[in-house]
Amino acid sequence: MYTKDEIFTHIKDILTQEFDISADKLKADARLVEDLDLDSIDAVDLVVRLQKVINCKVEPDDFKQIKTLQDMVDAIEKIINKNH
Repeated sequence: MYTKDEIFTHIKDILTQEFDISADKLKADARLVEDLDLDSIDAVDLVVRLQKVINCKVEPDDFKQIKTLQDMVDAIEKIINKNH
């Protein structure tokens, strides 16, 4: 099980290391498209990388309403709780 803080840390690590996004931009209310310049391909890549970290399958429908990093943390926590 992961806490929300641990999930957020994993997401931040992936975004800084794999997407070269400055850690300063990675706040809970940061919008994926508008603030972080992630497109749909980036989002899919991020989800694939997160699946490896959390060891859970993520369905595309789980991410349809995601707009901010906090939305992503909440969605990942929900998936983890559903699968464990």
